[in-house]
Order: sequence, then C-alpha cells, then structure tokens
Amino acid sequence: MEFKTLTLYEDQHHKFYMLGWGEKEEEGIVQVNQYLIVDKDEGILLDPGGAHVFARVLAEVSELIAPDNVKHIFFTHQDPDVVSGVTLWMSIAPQAKVYISELWVRFLPHFGIYDKRRIVPIPDSGGSIKLPSGAELKIIPAHYLHSTGNHTLYDPVAKILFSGDIGAAIFPEGGRYQIAENFEEHVKLMEAFHKRYMLSNAVCRKWVDAVSKYEIDYIAPQHGAVMNKEVAEKFLEWFKNLKCGVDILSEIY
Repeated sequence: MEFKTLTLYEDQHHKFYMLGWGEKEEEGIVQVNQYLIVDKDEGILLDPGGAHVFARVLAEVSELIAPDNVKHIFFTHQDPDVVSGVTLWMSIAPQAKVYISELWVRFLPHFGIYDKRRIVPIPDSGGSIKLPSGAELKIIPAHYLHSTGNHTLYDPVAKILFSGDIGAAIFPEGGRYQIAENFEEHVKLMEAFHKRYMLSNAVCRKWVDAVSKYEIDYIAPQHGAVMNKEVAEKFLEWFKNLKCGVDILSEIY
C-alpha cells in the first residue's frame, strides 16, 4: 500500500508535511516517517532516515521544494534509521546545517562526515532554529527516551510536536495508517515498544512536563502514525504514568 504525503498544517508562509511512504519498501526493516517543514521556501527536514529510503524521500521533498533550498536537517538522535543517510543529504542540500546532540557529533565520521563546519551541536538544554518568517522551532530535551542524547522539536506555528521515537507504534503487516484517531486501539501498538525502549518513568514524566507547556494539535513520531489532538492528550497522560525500562527489570529479565 502506498501512502501519499499529508499536509498537516498550511498557511501563507508556513507548511508542515508528513512525507509519503510505501509499505513494500520497508518489508523486513524498521518503518520510518519523515517530515518536512517549509517556511517561506526554506526547508527543514526532520529525521530524514537512512540510505535505504533516501531516493523515495528525495522524490517526495522534490515535489514540494527544491532540494538545495533545504537549509536545516534536524536529527533527534544517532540511530542509523535516523541519521545514516546524512552524507547523501549534505551533498543534495549543500547549504543545509545539521542539528544533532553534542554527544553524537564525534560519531558522525562513522557515517562519512568529516567536515564539522556545517554541524550544529545541540546542547543538553536544547535550543531553537530560527526561520525566515520570524518563527522559532523549539528544540526540547528528551534524554534517555530512548537515546542518551535525544531531542524533540516543537513547531509553534503549526502546533506540531515532532517526537522522534516517543510515540512510536509498531504496525502489523498490512495494518498501517497515517493518522491515529482512537487512542485505546492505537496504544496497543505502542505499549511494548515504549516499555522496552524508554529508560524509566522518571524521564517519561520529565519530558511530558516539558512539552505540556505548549499547545499541541498533533504529535508526529518517527515510527507509526501521527496522533491527532485528542489522541495526543491521552498519549501524554499515559506516557507520564508509564512504568518502563529499569522500572520493570524483573519483567525484562
């Protein structure tokens, strides 16, 4: 099944897209979502993924913006399904700056990146990305969820929280969808992943407290489905109270 690019938000100067993907392409590998923000013809790519999906993502981006107008590439963390295509994107988008946790900058040579001049290390406290319209994307720490150095990103114009692996869902074969509209059903696809990949309830609670100060219309994760406002609210409450990782070591062992 093929899923077309979705426009999650659009106004005169600012757009937020969930890029399309095909189920066949991802048989036997981790399913990944990519997102593109376009602000006054300047592109911001969010977790563009590895070499396996590069051609498809490039084609989707090219339908929306000239690839050399991509000026920012944001990585939540260092996993290969997030960052292993970085050399390809840096060659296609020669002016783009790459944002990644300062903890992972020294790992980038293992992905073929030796020139650090275009790398923007994100401090543990987070930061922001300024856009041509004057808006600022907020980089929100999400450490240990699941990566040691991890950040999420909030778009205050679209009111969309890009959450990376937080909010991930694992679909059964042939059962994928792009928008989650029923939390009680969708959480069944999220629970096992979050209990195993998230460190502890303490860090879940810390992140929920940090993002809850923002108005959120969608949560957009790197795996699974985008959560609408109602599902997002229920997810945050569920995640805030989740026992996971070291909280349930006896279950894991």
